[in-house]
Formats: sequence, structure tokens, C-alpha cells
Amino acid sequence: AVESAKGKYAHMLFNELFEDYSNALRPVEDTDKVLNVTLQITLSQIKDMDERNQILSAYLWIRQSWYDAYLRWDKDKYDGLDSIRIPSNLVWRPDIVLYNKADDDFSEPVNTNVVLRYDGKITWDAPAITKSSCVVDVSYFPFDSQQCNLTFGSWTYNGNQVDLINSLDSGDLSDFIEDVEWEIHGMPAVKNVITYGCCSEPYPDVTFTLILKRKSSFYIFNLLLPCILISFLAPLGFYLPADSGEKVSLGVTVLLALTVFQLMVAEIMPPSENVPLIGKYYIATMTMITASTALTIIIMNLHHCGSEAKPVPQWAKVVILDYMSKIFFVYDVGENCTSPKREKEEECRLEEDDGGQRRHKEVRSPLSSRNDDCNLKDKLNGNWNKSYGVHGENVNCCSCYKMLIKNIEYIANCVRDHKANRAKGIEWKKVAKVMDRFFMWIFFIMVFFMSVLIIGKAA
Repeated sequence: AVESAKGKYAHMLFNELFEDYSNALRPVEDTDKVLNVTLQITLSQIKDMDERNQILSAYLWIRQSWYDAYLRWDKDKYDGLDSIRIPSNLVWRPDIVLYNKADDDFSEPVNTNVVLRYDGKITWDAPAITKSSCVVDVSYFPFDSQQCNLTFGSWTYNGNQVDLINSLDSGDLSDFIEDVEWEIHGMPAVKNVITYGCCSEPYPDVTFTLILKRKSSFYIFNLLLPCILISFLAPLGFYLPADSGEKVSLGVTVLLALTVFQLMVAEIMPPSENVPLIGKYYIATMTMITASTALTIIIMNLHHCGSEAKPVPQWAKVVILDYMSKIFFVYDVGENCTSPKREKEEECRLEEDDGGQRRHKEVRSPLSSRNDDCNLKDKLNGNWNKSYGVHGENVNCCSCYKMLIKNIEYIANCVRDHKANRAKGIEWKKVAKVMDRFFMWIFFIMVFFMSVLIIGKAA
């Protein structure tokens, strides 16, 4: 019975209130009086953040409240009925719009009900999916923070007709649904009064600044960490043996892999002058890999220097072969870390001594060799004649021995030249190996410091 009685009074109240009511005019008794509209924004969800197009999509609850001078009643007259809910298109509504809207859809707000109280206060809660323009700064992507403004104001009424009042000092975040990519660090609200060049009247607006912090875990594991691991492969190209033929191909492969990651980042980021932090890291790493590939080609030319090359300069022997080889633990060509160096040196010294004695016995100067051979022949011929009593012409075979000695000298000189050329090639190979090891550590240090630098800037 009570509910039916309230329903009866509600119909009676509705018919009496809207009998002569018009929603086209501002509901004030004095036209010179300002109508105050209280605005409150509740952020429910961030639907999307399009960095490339610089558009923020958010789901908001917009609450507006004002007093209508023509919609009041005595609640005692209507059995204590203090409020009713009616469609919002029946009452006058302020034309509060989002100034920095970036949506193609200019449809009307959602036609939800308004709550009308006996003292004329109207409260209108309307949900809205807004797309607003947001200036995105990607200098520290993926460790960046963004500030997106949501500016609300009346489109046609100036500050002398409709004034906006902040309900709270910030947006309401109590019902916010956690986002997988962004953290909300606040939504402060500021009222601004602007006088445009077209008009002398002030136009108030309320700007809500949405402070966002990107959750970088996804980008660290999918963009940054693979790049760091790939960049550490580049210095290992110097450790590959030069005879493997894979040194240059490794550098080119790493360079192509980083190019793919660079293109992935370029597709996400807006085409602005600000290069993101991860993009700078990619460019620096690609530059380093390009330099390492060029150095690898130069060092391979040193490695393949043959007998036609010039000898290793004296300064290179002192600096590279004597000092740098000890610093970077570079062994001779053909020597590895498992064989003791002293035993190798002793074996080489013994071989050199034996070879020197053998060469001293077998190969002597041409003049002494020819004299000894001729004397030997004379003795042999004399002994032959004495033993067998043969008297005859002395057989002269010195010419045969001279030809034989010339051939032996030619062979010895060829072997000597071959060993000298081989020693020259071994020295160049060792120089190339030392330079490989030197640049390997240099580039390892560069990659390490670049990785620490990008993490330090992010922090």
C-alpha cells in the first residue's frame, strides 16, 4: 500500500513539474546569475594506449550535478517523496564535452536517468568511452612515464553563464580495474579559466592529468633481453679461428637480427624526433657490430699474409708480439693452453741446435767444398794407382762434384727461404690472433657498459 501510494504521488509530481517546463533554456530565475555545475570523473579502465597515433582510450564515469530552479517541490505535499529518477533528455543538461577528444564519433552522451531531488538538485551519472589526444614522450621507452590530459568544459556557455567546480582535487580511482601494461600514479584535477581571442568572456574548464607508468617487464623479456644476448655474440666473432670462414658471416647474422628488433620497435613508436632509449641501444649496438665486422675483415687480411708480404715491423714485434700477447695469453700458432710453454721452447731450441750442426757439417762454403773435394779425389786416385799399379791419366771428376754442390746449395737456399717465409707468415698470423683477442675484450667491455648505461638511465 505504501509503494502504491508513492507511485501515485510520483506520477502526480511528474505531471505537475513538467507541465510547463522547457529543457531548452538555462534553468535560472535570473539570467545574469551563474549556474554552477559540479564535475567529478571516475576512471574505471584504460582500454588502450596507442603510442603511434597518440590516442588514449579510457572508460570513465562522468558525474555532473547542478540545481534547477524550476524543478522543486514540497516533499510533505507528496507524502514525503524527496527524489525521483527520470530520463535525462527531459531536463536541461549542461553541454560539457571533452575538449581534446580524438574520436570520429560525435554522438550524444548516453541517455541515462538523472536523479532529481526536491530542492532542485539534479545528479547525472553517465558512462563514457573517451578517446583523447595525448602527447606521448617515448624517450625512455620501455621505462617511460606518460601524462595524459582530459580537459572538460562547456562548449557554448561562458564562465558568466555556467561555471565548473571540482568535486574533488583529483579523479576518483577507487573503482579502477588494474591494467596489464600501465600503472596509475595519480589523476590530479586543476581548474583553468581561459580567455580566447575570439571572445572577451572567460571560459572555465577542468583538466584531469592522468599519470601513467609503463610496466616494462613485457618489453624487457621480449625486446631488450634478446638484444643484449645477441649483442654479446658479436665480440665472439673475434674468437673464432680465421680459417673457419665464419667470422664475417657471424657479424652479418647478428646485424640482421638486431635490424629485425629495430623494425619491431619502429612499428610501435610514433615517427617523432625523440628516439626511444631502446632504439638508441639498438643503433649503438648495430654500429658496434658494423665496426667489429670491418675490423674482422682487416684482421683476416693480416692473418692471410703470405710470403709476398713485408716482414712484421719492429714496433709491432715489440708491442704486439712481446707485450700484448702476454697480456691476452695468446700462444704461438699451433700451440694451445694444454701444452706447457717451457717444454715447447726447449724442444724448439734443441731442434735449432741439431739443425745448425747438421747444416754446418753438410753445407759449407763453395770454395772450401770444392778444394776439399778435389783433394779428396787426388788422394783417391793416388791410392788407386798405388794399390793396383795402374799408371795412366789422372781422371778429373771435379766438374761433376761442382755441379752436385751447386744443386745442394740451391736446395739448401730454397729450404732456407721457405722457412723464412713460413716464419714471416707465422708472425703475421700471431699478430692477427693478438689483435683478435684485443678487440674481443674491447667490444665485450663496450657491450657491458652500454647495457649498464641503459639500465641506469631507466632507473
